[in-house]
Amino acid sequence: MSDKTNNRPRTKLVHGGSKRSQWNEVSEAVFMTQGFVYDTAEAAEQRFIKVGDDEFIYARYGNPTMRMFEDRLAGYLGYEDGFACTSGMAAVSGALLALCKAGDHVVASRALFGSCLYVLEEVLGRYGVEITLVDGRDNAAWDAALRPETSVVFLESISNPTLEVIDLAHVCEAAHKVGALVIVDDAMATPVFSYAKDCGADLVVISTTKHVDGQGRLLGGMICGSKELIRGPIEAYMKHTGGAMNPFTAWSHLKALETLELRVRAQAAGALAVADALSGHDKIAAVRYPTHADHPQQELALRQAPSGGTVLAFEVKGGKEACFRFLNALETIIISNNFADAKSIATHPATTTHQRLPQEQKDMLGISDGLVRLSIGLEDIEDLKADLLQALDAA
Repeated sequence: MSDKTNNRPRTKLVHGGSKRSQWNEVSEAVFMTQGFVYDTAEAAEQRFIKVGDDEFIYARYGNPTMRMFEDRLAGYLGYEDGFACTSGMAAVSGALLALCKAGDHVVASRALFGSCLYVLEEVLGRYGVEITLVDGRDNAAWDAALRPETSVVFLESISNPTLEVIDLAHVCEAAHKVGALVIVDDAMATPVFSYAKDCGADLVVISTTKHVDGQGRLLGGMICGSKELIRGPIEAYMKHTGGAMNPFTAWSHLKALETLELRVRAQAAGALAVADALSGHDKIAAVRYPTHADHPQQELALRQAPSGGTVLAFEVKGGKEACFRFLNALETIIISNNFADAKSIATHPATTTHQRLPQEQKDMLGISDGLVRLSIGLEDIEDLKADLLQALDAA
């Protein structure tokens, strides 16, 4: 087993958490098993009393392949431990439901993915948890909303789809003053450019469906944090409610981690180049990419990370009709509702991913009929720019 904790991040993505069987295989093994055999009844009894390191009971509780993936990604992000989940939303809901109870107070950014808002307002709200939503860009709003009974703070470090940036260090410091735990959804920031741990976040939630898999194949999620939280309330909730990742997904993710930095850094460089190419175009009202000069929070974004991730957003002039003409004219870039894929993807949030939000909420968040979320893939950047410009001619 490799335990080189002093290795640099990119090396950790290749070797971190590796466990070899008696065969000493080079490529990590996938253990496609639900359960495990005990030599004696006494050994089975002891395992259920206390599970030791590298010991397992049932795949819903853990598995050698899953443990390798958990150790590798958590170590890369700077956390002690992680729990691999069936999807990004399983990770979000698992983290929130494991830590909240009736009578608790949760403060969250109002700019959240629709499913996250559902979990907060419909699920937690139904069970007696009070939810306060704030403008995440406003530090004073966070300060005013936090109170002694606040147990959890939840936010997206970079919001989906409008790419608002939050002063994460400020939020973490303010939350910890009242004794609240901070959970950060890092989908847009990406694991490569994540700054959650550096800013003091207690838990980070990763949709491994996105950049970790990165090729449109498998759903997955991860909750990373201290061993106390992960192997305490998080594991207890997840193993009893059935949200654990399956071994094949964990194995596929392990192999994908080996190229994560190479892929994401190339995609992020492409996103910035596309933002430059679209900035000032006469058919675009605004371009939003966190570290681009056109973004109103560029200074904060650059203070927190060297890159704004692999996704940008822009507003096509002329509303839905013009925007649809633009989307339908794309030839290389595909239309879908995912992001962080090897293929570049254009999404119209107002009619797809955020369709069910009330119009008033869309207006408040800036999700207009002309807004396009563009996820940059691994194609040649000049081909992507040419495709975008010819499609804008059709708009």
